[in-house]
Amino acid sequence: MTDTAAPTAVPGPISAFGLSIIGAVLVLDQASKFIADQTLEFGRYIDLLPILALLRVNNTGVAFSVGHGLGSLVLVAATAIITLFVFYLWHSAKEGGRLVAAGFALIIGGALGNLIDRVRLGHVIDFLYLHIGDRGFFVFNLADVALTIGPVLLAWFYLLGGRKV
Repeated sequence: MTDTAAPTAVPGPISAFGLSIIGAVLVLDQASKFIADQTLEFGRYIDLLPILALLRVNNTGVAFSVGHGLGSLVLVAATAIITLFVFYLWHSAKEGGRLVAAGFALIIGGALGNLIDRVRLGHVIDFLYLHIGDRGFFVFNLADVALTIGPVLLAWFYLLGGRKV
């Protein structure tokens, strides 16, 4: 038996759906970073949960501080190029509907949120600290959350059966 259902069109990057997700990520990310910057003492953490604390740091690298010391210009250029490539992939996507559009929008919104920090400040403000006891794993922000959930949604569709090859 074959699946005869038509593929679900992907709302594009300039659709109301796509722009609303990108905009929501940017607003929440920038507002949370502003609040963290204004209210959290640099380098001192406040436990929220047994595994999550608030900890204000400046990240001059990318995810997990990879690329620390590369310089802002290199990281800005790399982020811009990757963001444009994701935009192209999204524009080229033919199936997956809102799930795929949301995945791409979260990636672009998260990338732009961190890019704004990098251009404006020369670093990214991180403030969510994942740890178990005294063992810390990483410090991140809401843009990083979007940059994690976006690829998970895309993998869910493209790798776990949403698309027939």
